[in-house]
Amino acid sequence: MMLWSSAAIAAACGGTAHGEFAADGVTFDSREVVQGDLFVALNGEATDGHRFAARALERGAAGLLVSEAVDAPHVRIADTMAALNALGAAARDRSSALRIGITGSVGKTGVKEALNAALTRFAPDAVHASVKSYNNHTGVPLTLARMPTDARLGVFEMGMNHSGELAELTQLVRPHIAIVTWVASAHREFFASETDIAHAKAEIFAGLPAGGTAIIPHDNSHADLLARAAHAAGAKVVRFGLNDGADVYAEKVALHPDCSCVTARIGSEVLTFKIGMAGRHWVNNALAVLAGVQAAGGDLALAGLALADMNGLPGRGRRLRVAAGGGQAIVIDEAYNANPASMAASLAVLRDVAPARAGRRLALLGSMKELGALSDEFHAGLAPHMAEAGVAAAVLVGAEMKPLAAALGRSIDVRHVADASAARVEIARLIAADDVLLVKGSNSIQLARVIDALVTGDMTP
Repeated sequence: MMLWSSAAIAAACGGTAHGEFAADGVTFDSREVVQGDLFVALNGEATDGHRFAARALERGAAGLLVSEAVDAPHVRIADTMAALNALGAAARDRSSALRIGITGSVGKTGVKEALNAALTRFAPDAVHASVKSYNNHTGVPLTLARMPTDARLGVFEMGMNHSGELAELTQLVRPHIAIVTWVASAHREFFASETDIAHAKAEIFAGLPAGGTAIIPHDNSHADLLARAAHAAGAKVVRFGLNDGADVYAEKVALHPDCSCVTARIGSEVLTFKIGMAGRHWVNNALAVLAGVQAAGGDLALAGLALADMNGLPGRGRRLRVAAGGGQAIVIDEAYNANPASMAASLAVLRDVAPARAGRRLALLGSMKELGALSDEFHAGLAPHMAEAGVAAAVLVGAEMKPLAAALGRSIDVRHVADASAARVEIARLIAADDVLLVKGSNSIQLARVIDALVTGDMTP
């Protein structure tokens, strides 16, 4: 079904159409263009999207959104980034979809994926959601611009690393329901305190309509701050958590190495369900999902089935079995990103996985970025979590990991290396049959390359 006509694009962006075309998709990455897409040539900090217009056409783009004259069907506008925002706003305004915005220091992608799965069970082919981690100033308007007119529900991940970013994104999405998964010390380089991070996360509530729903983590130390901001925006506040006083809470929790079983009370309803992901942090995520499903008018029982089917996302908790030492080892893939809270949560998951026979618990940990003046303290602070997890040996990657290496001393086998290539060499020497290896670090450390090497068996440098 056609998503955009050239005339509709021009009207939305205030541009001029040159040639008629119809697009059934939108992208700004020429490598992702498929037949029938609109290619938006963004002028980025590193490169100019107009350089890739020819490649986009070769891959089947139906038309282009550009700020320069091109010899192909296109809509021309002075500023393509402003045009993408306008296209997203137009898609929002022409749709009657109920929109859900999700933010948080940790857990937002997992909650987005689980909420998408839960709502899709309730409304098949009627849920539109962010892909990957398209949660910033380009990814959010792109996700909006891709929303079909007949979508009934929209799920939007919204990230930030500076104050004011969420304020802009929430005014673009204008969610009817806003979820904050958790507040923790991520991106501390740009914030004086964790309280400042909480204020920045609370910006999401400013986009809610009067009477909208704010879903907040009851067990977080900043819950009252979030609640005050939500009430100031005229929102209904729903709290989720493990402790007394939450509106959506877990009455019983049984944590297992590969999953969790939960009995939750959601308002007046009770649901017993399984989460196909391990760890107490996923119990928290699941409660946020159930709160979102109820607020959106979805089916809680179907949501429970969807949560049971969650079995790991690449870089965010999936379990892999790889060849090692004449047998197999388990890899816990958390390679996408890291901050102090998510590192502690992942190490707790590792703690609960019992290696087979003579296997060991191993950790491949990359630097946590954007922590500013507190970086050394946060990295060294991982040592007690590693001890509690029973880590026998660790490969630490990046200069920021030096304080952790010092804190660990000789308590375990520690190998501190500069980059992912060196880490691959050390892991190849270290990993053996029946081991359990946790891999986690900031995305820029590129530990996903080590995951790929483990999967393919190509551990050569």
